[in-house]
Amino acid sequence: MTHEFKKIIKSFQKAIESRLQCVIATVVALEGSSYRKPGVRMLIIENGTMIGAVSGGCVEKEILKQSFSVFKTGTPKVMTYDGRYRLGCEGTLYILLELFNPEPSFIDAFNSSLDQHKSFTVNSYFSKKIDADKNYGSTILFDDSLEFTFNQFVNKSENPSNNLFNQTLKPCFRLVIIGAEHDAVELCIFASSLGWDVIIITSPTDPKSIEDFPGAHKILHEAPGLFDNSIIKEQTAIVLMTHNYAKDFQYLMAMKEIIPDYIGVLGSVKRRETLLNDYMEHNPLVDDLFIEKIHSPAGLNIGAITPQEIALSICAEILAVTRGANPTSLKNVQQGIHTDNYLS
Repeated sequence: MTHEFKKIIKSFQKAIESRLQCVIATVVALEGSSYRKPGVRMLIIENGTMIGAVSGGCVEKEILKQSFSVFKTGTPKVMTYDGRYRLGCEGTLYILLELFNPEPSFIDAFNSSLDQHKSFTVNSYFSKKIDADKNYGSTILFDDSLEFTFNQFVNKSENPSNNLFNQTLKPCFRLVIIGAEHDAVELCIFASSLGWDVIIITSPTDPKSIEDFPGAHKILHEAPGLFDNSIIKEQTAIVLMTHNYAKDFQYLMAMKEIIPDYIGVLGSVKRRETLLNDYMEHNPLVDDLFIEKIHSPAGLNIGAITPQEIALSICAEILAVTRGANPTSLKNVQQGIHTDNYLS
């Protein structure tokens, strides 16, 4: 959800440059089932533009209508949406609407948190009464000490409501792609569409720039011997796709001091066996967990052929591995399909 919040912040910055007010809507409680879960947000700009969504599309029009009074009075309010009669989801959403106008220093704190790959916490105070109340509202906490209100004109100490929705937003998932051929571009595009921070690593002599990789966060021109392990943070996957056995092996050796969540290596089964045998011969004391993290050939077996399809299969495997899921057709699932991992 952090990547969705990033989009909201970027849209908010553009709105204030145009002197437009914003309201943020947060699903703070749910009774029953729903397409999206508590913690999902959307931004409404006073010109009627909406960024993000809290449902499959039916709730948003009602939120836009309900936001008019918040724009007019500045007072936060709680609204409900009963999907049992309109969405078929058998659930009722409780949605907090409030002006979104944090103090200017919030942007620096937010960007710093993203750059440092840190989690942050949002606390939303509300009641399930369908009304407006100046004591409703949200705060956001960075580094367990730096706190901001969503609306800088609200006194964050005045929140006596006994209802609190607490949400910790983890850093955006990070994908490090080692390689810069056409299939790496397609993987970058697909991964960035999932909201992942994508870092490209290629040869120091490679003339390609970040403009060649739509959606990439940054590009590093680094030889294997200069591989910077510090970019491997919590929630990080690595995919080796240099199409050069020697380079893949050298980069893999450079990772021996780290254990990312996932290491994918393009290539055949035979290539995998050769690579692992060579690796263990040069590094006999390797941690078994490191070997378990290696997935080669990278990707799920979904019949992928084209670079775009291969990118889909790799991202699907990364999601399955990092969320502890066993890929199967949802038509065979007898229970709920969502877990607490949806917040990652």
